Amino acid sequence: MTLAAVEPLDVHPSSLAEVIVVDDASTDGTSAALQEKHPNVRRLSTSRRVGYANAVNLGVKSSAGELIWLLNSDTIVCPDAVEHLISNFERDPDLGISGAALFYPGGAVQWSGGRFPGVLWLFGQASGLPGLLGRVPMWRRIKPVSGTATCEVDWVTGAAMALRREVWDGVGPLHEAYRFYCQDLDLCWRAKKQGWKISVLPDVRVIHHHGGTIRSDSDAVGVVQATHMWLDLVQFFVIHHGAQAGKRAARSIQIGGWLRVMIRNILALFVAPSNRGQWRADTRAYVSALREIARTASALHGS
Repeated sequence: MTLAAVEPLDVHPSSLAEVIVVDDASTDGTSAALQEKHPNVRRLSTSRRVGYANAVNLGVKSSAGELIWLLNSDTIVCPDAVEHLISNFERDPDLGISGAALFYPGGAVQWSGGRFPGVLWLFGQASGLPGLLGRVPMWRRIKPVSGTATCEVDWVTGAAMALRREVWDGVGPLHEAYRFYCQDLDLCWRAKKQGWKISVLPDVRVIHHHGGTIRSDSDAVGVVQATHMWLDLVQFFVIHHGAQAGKRAARSIQIGGWLRVMIRNILALFVAPSNRGQWRADTRAYVSALREIARTASALHGS
């Protein structure tokens, strides 16, 4: 995936862009393959696994550009996206952070940004009910997926997040307290508080193999690692709203999450026998995540 992500970027002259890949102590030959196929790409390697936020902070610290584009290794930048990205920032001096219009490899639109989450959003995310609504005919005409039109939002996904150096210097770096998720949400929160505009740019198109990285985690369920995601969301509320808000966030996730588990246990009766083992394993992963949330909520109660 990393080689595929670098391929469309390693065509711009150094006067336009520098490409930096942070190799977080990989053991699969990625660094050597990059050296062979893309010798002009700058590689930074860590001696031990430091995690996403630390790796990004290391990469940005070594960069020199006035515009920073953070890209996950499971993304592929479409033709002319770099030029469109630059022109959007040149036209709008108030634009501090932008998200690309993300698409699945088959062409379907992904969520690229949105409003800051509240307890109702947390319930929806944990329960999975919004995903079911998305399958209802005509629903997407009422609530279209972000990315199809230029729109100002509260946050954009870090899969393809661009920001001015001035923003990074003022509100960065990425917060290293999160396990895997919410660094993008956290950075956008800080930028928004400083008055910066945050938008999704539909002409900056990026293909995103959603969950391509996290799928290697043994506890991942589809494209997410529920334990990391739910704990990081609670952490976001604790950091920016306090322990009481963190407890409310945990409670909302618990209600939604147990509803999801209950629905899955009922639907398991109708799952094909060949898929039943994976279905049950995924359900157990959700239960495990909810137990972690319960422990976190108990600790917050004690605080």
